[in-house]
Amino acid sequence: MSKKVLITGAGIGGLATALRLAKKGFEVEIVEKNNQAGGRLNQIKKDGFTFDTGPSFFSMSYEFEEFARDCGIQLPFKYYSLDPLYSVHFSDNPKVFHLYKDLDKLAAQFDGIETDFKKKMEKYLKKSGRLFHDTVDLVIKNNFDSYLDYILTLMRVNPIHLPVLFRNFWQQVNQYFDSGEARQIISLVAFFLGRTPFDTMAVYTLLSYTEFKYDGYFNVEGGMYEIVKGFVKELEKENVKINYNVEITGFTANSQKLETLTDSTGRQWKADIFLVNADAAVFRNKVFKRPDFSDQKMAKKSWTMGYLTFYLGIKCKLPQVNHHNYYLGSNYVEYAGNIMQNPGTLEKPYYYVNVVSKHNPECAPEGCESLFFVCPVPNLLFKPDWSDRDAIVNSIIADFSQRIGKNIEREIVSKTIYTPEDWESRFNLYKGSGLGLSHNMDQIGALRPANFDEKYKNVFYVGASTLPGAGIPMAVISSKLAAERIVDYSKK
Repeated sequence: MSKKVLITGAGIGGLATALRLAKKGFEVEIVEKNNQAGGRLNQIKKDGFTFDTGPSFFSMSYEFEEFARDCGIQLPFKYYSLDPLYSVHFSDNPKVFHLYKDLDKLAAQFDGIETDFKKKMEKYLKKSGRLFHDTVDLVIKNNFDSYLDYILTLMRVNPIHLPVLFRNFWQQVNQYFDSGEARQIISLVAFFLGRTPFDTMAVYTLLSYTEFKYDGYFNVEGGMYEIVKGFVKELEKENVKINYNVEITGFTANSQKLETLTDSTGRQWKADIFLVNADAAVFRNKVFKRPDFSDQKMAKKSWTMGYLTFYLGIKCKLPQVNHHNYYLGSNYVEYAGNIMQNPGTLEKPYYYVNVVSKHNPECAPEGCESLFFVCPVPNLLFKPDWSDRDAIVNSIIADFSQRIGKNIEREIVSKTIYTPEDWESRFNLYKGSGLGLSHNMDQIGALRPANFDEKYKNVFYVGASTLPGAGIPMAVISSKLAAERIVDYSKK
């Protein structure tokens, strides 16, 4: 008789683990707080427009291909490579930089700006590549049973990388490049981890290697939400039911095992094994009421920044704007270095614009565009009041309009805004922290909340705030690690 697994949360980590387990013969059921699957990788359909709400491209495509092989399926969505990866615009420089993977094409844009750019970039990427290959299989794609297990694993990493542990991302980049433009452009990837180059560990410069050398970035045909739709279709083939609008608020247990989870209506959900795809720290705080995750201790942890996202449908085309764009101001260092401590300024010298409809015309009515804006902002620990959200959004729209030479404000026919308050309430993200727990020294590897429960032997975790961390590829890896835990447990 197969064991039943109940999964709380239908984010990518939960969906991927569900399919892995269903393929191994487990009876799997999912409960989801919202009315559709995907978690932060979600979709808005409004006023004839379609928007991706969260990630707008992904890296490490080989993790998806490995996942498909593990499950014995064809990958249920189609993707294509980005080149250029994205474009970068400076407010005080009319030149637009296009991030090509071809280093000759990339270097040509730095003529007169960064001497010997190609040579410096090759040296930087060589070091980033060593960091990647010496750590990813050991530290990122591994389960750890104890702190000692983790320490012994770290001891196997090449000691040549030890100095990197004592530098931040910005300091590491500065060792290779001299110009402000090169330093800012290369360090942008640190924002993908939910912090800034000034408080992200230098070891994560390995992401530059994944950008330019090892795989690159990818878009999904039809929009990123096709990943979720594809996963759900595969789960339907395995008779995995997803129960929507079910929020877990309580539980029953004996001394060693969880017996049921209780939803907000009082219904109890019973299973042999439980997998939590809600935030691993928040669930321990809100539902299990663990002392190590008390309100006081949660506030002392290091969290990622918040995100102000907004979604515009406009009744015109923007041929002058590329698919993926970053807009930087003239005070990048000051802004990025103080974003969490100084939330009052309306000047936003870093924001991202994705023209969703550029390569997915079905996402907007004919002659229109779907725009997705992302601006990193303080989370609710540092900026609890978002009554000024419209003023901030209007300032970004005005800045964007000025930069592209067209006032889009009068063209807007659809607008949706998510502040950190919305991200917190919709997806149970602690204080609106966009990517959950940050990736500092004492919150990586086995020092993140474990993917097995510290009290109940039949409870496991998957997702951003557990192993290995934030990001779509990390969620896929997390699903493999969680599935391994559950399979091992079921054999006992």
